[in-house]
Amino acid sequence: MSQPPGFIDSHYPDYVCQLHKSLYGLKQAPRAWNEKFITFLPSLGFISTYADSSLFVQHTGSSIVVLLLYVDDIILTGNSSLAIIAVIDALTKEFDLKDLGQLHYFLGIQVIQQSNGLFLSQAKYIKDLLAKTDMEDSKPCATPCLPYNRLVLDDGKPYNNPGLYRSLVGALQYLTFTRPDIAFAVHQVCQFMQNPMESHFTVVKRILRYLKGSVHLGVQYVKGDLDVRAYSDTDWAGDPNDRRSTTGFVVFLGSNPISWSSKKQQTISRSSTEVEYRALSSTAAELDWIKQLLSFLHVPIPYQPMFYYDNMSTIALTCNLVLHQRTKHIEVDIHFVQERVNKKLLTVQFVLSADQYADILTKGLSAPLYQTHCHNLSLAVFATEFEGGC
Repeated sequence: MSQPPGFIDSHYPDYVCQLHKSLYGLKQAPRAWNEKFITFLPSLGFISTYADSSLFVQHTGSSIVVLLLYVDDIILTGNSSLAIIAVIDALTKEFDLKDLGQLHYFLGIQVIQQSNGLFLSQAKYIKDLLAKTDMEDSKPCATPCLPYNRLVLDDGKPYNNPGLYRSLVGALQYLTFTRPDIAFAVHQVCQFMQNPMESHFTVVKRILRYLKGSVHLGVQYVKGDLDVRAYSDTDWAGDPNDRRSTTGFVVFLGSNPISWSSKKQQTISRSSTEVEYRALSSTAAELDWIKQLLSFLHVPIPYQPMFYYDNMSTIALTCNLVLHQRTKHIEVDIHFVQERVNKKLLTVQFVLSADQYADILTKGLSAPLYQTHCHNLSLAVFATEFEGGC
């Protein structure tokens, strides 16, 4: 730490102070506090998961306590209130902590606890974003992007405030944690952060107009079965700028979506089968991660995960071990999925395109179809307006 103004040693003006304890407000203070906290948790019987380094589990007999840590914000839950209270008491003795009771607000995400589950939304975050952009009185629109419309790299004039563009797009990225319905639209505008055009900023404003009309939309989590199922879809060579394909997938635990993504593939695919199988492989890897996480949380999966896909030729490759020259360059992906299918760790099943829930993550859709897929993703509106902290 540099010497404070007014307290500089005249004999040693270039010397710095050696801290014996981290001071709140310094750049290294959160890291130092987090390191000390993580070092202390094993003494209470907590083990860090391999799937997520910020997630810790304490398993004692039939009781399970789960702790999620983000710097100095903590979520603590479990199946035994006595075990949770014991952990809180132990942490309070070691650290200066404050128990805020039941979870209501965490990192900008509002949590409403209901009799049959949870409701997650970022209504306050959206309102603050609309106020920041002076779009509180804007006219709402039905979808965040035009149906089957793609953004072009050099479309019109450059936008005169690229800093504002990056700030808004970054804020919209954080919204996708509870709003899978805007994932594809945000994925599109993220590709032009370095040199945005006026047409690209118009799309950003359209996303904000859509959010204006769906402020209180969030993800509804209800109690139910613990079977795992996944939907995956691709838009082959859909990007007009580099002809790369977009992969979208959503993973459900019971009827609740727990993981989703809309991302452009890293390489260009020469055939639809190639791009479909790469999407299949990436989604299978996500399923492996989720299974590992649930296993660490001691959550039993009653059935092997179901993978729903709408391409018959791709599904056929999961069972047909005969490879040829046309599939040589994607053999790693093919063997990766085939191994899981052969070991009965994964079941791939055909689904009609109309019932492909991941379709909303790969392209813009018409309003009626878009609303149908929003319902499929368990997106709902909580009637009572909820305001939380900051």
